[in-house]
Amino acid sequence: MYNTILNLHSYWAYLVLLVLIIAVGNALFKTFGDKEYTAKDFRISLFTLIVSHIQLLIGLILYFVSPRFELWSELGGKVMSNSIARLYLVEHPFVNIIAVALITIGYSKHKKKLTSVLKLKTIAVFYTIALVLFLSRIPWSTWMN
Repeated sequence: MYNTILNLHSYWAYLVLLVLIIAVGNALFKTFGDKEYTAKDFRISLFTLIVSHIQLLIGLILYFVSPRFELWSELGGKVMSNSIARLYLVEHPFVNIIAVALITIGYSKHKKKLTSVLKLKTIAVFYTIALVLFLSRIPWSTWMN
């Protein structure tokens, strides 16, 4: 079960990054190009929200079924002094939860804006910060193998 969830989490991450990059690129392009907000922009931002939430759920399940989770009992408070354990047990989950929260906040705030510029700017800001956070905490050495 663990390996199945791990593979699902890893491959779904490619989809999340792809869709998030598309959403950020679209919002930035339209913001700086002074374009109008359309239904397509709404669908892109909504799809990004959905795939990121699914990734979060998969990640939470993975966190608790992972053999690494047992390091909490083995290392106790020393988890923070072990860089690998800290990355997988603290940094990766915490930062990515914040990133998904930013996507959620950005999506929610953009719906309340009345003009195209403000809608697109809100998506651009929140989704870009979330993208940077995601990219900062991906365990690249493990993920690319």
